[in-house]
Parts: sequence; structure tokens; C-alpha cells
Amino acid sequence: MKATRFISSRIFSMEKENLSSIVMKIAVISIALGVSIMLISIAIVVGFKNQIKDKVVGFVSPIQIQALNQNESIEETPFVYDSTLKSKLSVSFIEGVYPTANKAGLIKTDAEIHGIILKGVDKDYNWSYIISNLTSGEIPQYIENKRSNDVVVSKIIADKLLLNIGDDVRIWFVGDDMKTRGRKFTIKGIYETGLTECDERFIYCDLNQIRRLNGWEKDYVGHLEITLNDNIDVEEANNYIYYSIPTYLISYTARELYPHIFDWLDLQDMNVVIIIALMLLVAKITIISMLLIIVLERTSTIGILKALGANNRFIRKVFLQHSRRVLLIGMLFGNIFGIGICLIQKYTEVIKLSPESYYLSSVPIELNMTHILLLNAGTFLLWLLMMLIPTMVINNINPSKSIRFE
Repeated sequence: MKATRFISSRIFSMEKENLSSIVMKIAVISIALGVSIMLISIAIVVGFKNQIKDKVVGFVSPIQIQALNQNESIEETPFVYDSTLKSKLSVSFIEGVYPTANKAGLIKTDAEIHGIILKGVDKDYNWSYIISNLTSGEIPQYIENKRSNDVVVSKIIADKLLLNIGDDVRIWFVGDDMKTRGRKFTIKGIYETGLTECDERFIYCDLNQIRRLNGWEKDYVGHLEITLNDNIDVEEANNYIYYSIPTYLISYTARELYPHIFDWLDLQDMNVVIIIALMLLVAKITIISMLLIIVLERTSTIGILKALGANNRFIRKVFLQHSRRVLLIGMLFGNIFGIGICLIQKYTEVIKLSPESYYLSSVPIELNMTHILLLNAGTFLLWLLMMLIPTMVINNINPSKSIRFE
């Protein structure tokens, strides 16, 4: 190993500005760009998936329980949330169970008419997600046996209907008798999550208001939102809940409730795979070309080494030693550049996005040390194996002819 390193350093330290030196510089740039683009792509896609998943789960919870015979309409089939169901859901991996109900309605103001979904929650509801996205006002305090008129609306709805904190708004509903009735509510808070599909529809209100509008008894709910501990897999938890609850109920994960969003996120994985494959292919061609040019330019040197008794394996190691150095330099610069770009975007949000199209206001970045290490290790090993291909040319070099080679 020391001999190959010494000979490699001596051969390539004396090189002049020739074709191989230019190709090696191009190879370093190509490797650096390939590594940086792969790192940036993975960081963006992981950031996209995690942030948008958090938004969807924040709205609908990881798991929901609904009535089995409920159709796809917004109007829900009620069921009783009694002590028997509570006991079945009292397991260690469930963090919380929150009774909720939805009711379709229509807001009419002097400015606009807008269809909404009134989401009723009770006094124990977990407001943490909405609080983290509250732009003005505050969260209403609901009382168990008293109806509150306070609501929390999204910024999209507030801007469209020219509403502010403290304004009264009348929401119209259609009853089972097909008659319309209106209820007056007071805006207590305004939120903005960036998930347009939900922001433009949902208004949070007191669950007792939904019960009154639908004529439900006290313990009736439209669905249950279930939050989980961090160390439990959602699919495993959903399977347990599905087989534990009564047969007239069914459980859904957030992925099942919003499949189009999660399917769109899954497509991002395919984009990353294509980008990585293209970067590896470009770098592969560059590396192989570089090593072939280096070997051909030093044919006479290879002939001398063979005449002195060096075997093919030893000479291949000499050239691989130098190529490995080029590879490591390229990967080092690629990591510095790629991680640097990611950190700049993460803390400055220079590159903006349209929330209506991407659900986010800027390109998200999530750097994961495991992903970085795996990408570098896999890339290094793959490119190192590629370098073996051009060095096979050394086996066919004849010492007597190569010494005279110019």
C-alpha cells in the first residue's frame, strides 16, 4: 500500500498541464456537482414530505374513527362515544381521543358568499397545531354544558370575506327537513397553515353547536380524532384500533382520508431516484473517461513499471490510488457546496413557493445525518467499482512496445 501510494504521488506530481490534468479537473467538478445535487434533492424531498404530512395530520389527526355506514358526504352519521368505547381506546400508544363533528354551511357577507365546513370540537380538544399557526386573536375556551358562539377561521376565509377579530358572522345551514336556518358566530381567532385545501374550508366551533344543529344527544359525535405516541407506527396502531372497535365503526389513517396528497408526495420519491440515477450516470462516464485518458497518456510509464517487474495488479493499484484521491476531493467539495446551499435555504428561505400549488411558502429543507452518510458511502463505493473497468486496459499493455509509445 505504501509503495503504490509513493509511486502514485511521484507519477502524478510531475505531470504538466496536459489533457489528463484538464480531464481530472472536470472530473472533480462533475463529482462535486453530482454529490451536491443529490444531497439537495434528498433534503428538499424529505422536507416536503415531512412538513406536508405534519400539516395534514395536524388537521385530521393520524387516525379517525367514523360510522361504518357513513358515505362520502360532509354530513356525518353520529354514534355514541360511551364508556365502553372509551375503555377500548384506553391503550398505552394512544395519546389522546378527541370527539369532533363536521357540518357543511354557507357564509354570506356583504363582500362574498363562501361554502365552509364547521368543525365542532369540545373543551378537551388538542389545539396545539392551530395555536402554532395562529396569526391573530386567541383560541376560544369551550365549556362542557354550555354552547359558545366563538369560532376560529382561516386567514383565507377572513381575507375573502373581509372579516376581522371580534366580527359577527352568520352561517347558514340546511336541515334534514330541507329548511335553511342561520346561526350567528363571533370570530375569536384567525389561523393560517398553508394547506390551502383545508384552510379554505374549515372553521372551528363548539361541538355543542353541531349537536344542537343536528338534533343530537349529548354523547353523540360525528367522528373521533386519535393522536398517537411518537414511538408507534400509524399502520400498526390503525390495525389494532380497527379490530378493537365495534363493527358499526371503522378507522382510517390520514393517508386514507387524503390519498391524493400522499400519492403526490410518493411521486417525489420517484423524482429523487431519477435525479440520483442521472447524476451517477454522468459521473460514471466522466470517471471512466478520466481514468482511460490517464492510463493512455502514461502508457510508457506503465511499460517501464512492467519492465521493472511490477505486475498488472500492482500498476492498477497505482492508478486507482490517484483516482480515489480525485474522487474524495470531488465528494468533499460536493458535500460542502450541497450542505451549504441547504443551510442557506433552511435559515433564510431565499427560494419561495406558491402555497396554493405546493402547500408551503418556501422550499423546505431537512438535513438528516443518516441520509448524508448513506449517500456518501454508497456513492463512493459505486464509483470506486466503476474505476476498475478502465484499469483493465493495463493488462493489454506490452512493455517492449509501450516504452517507445509517445
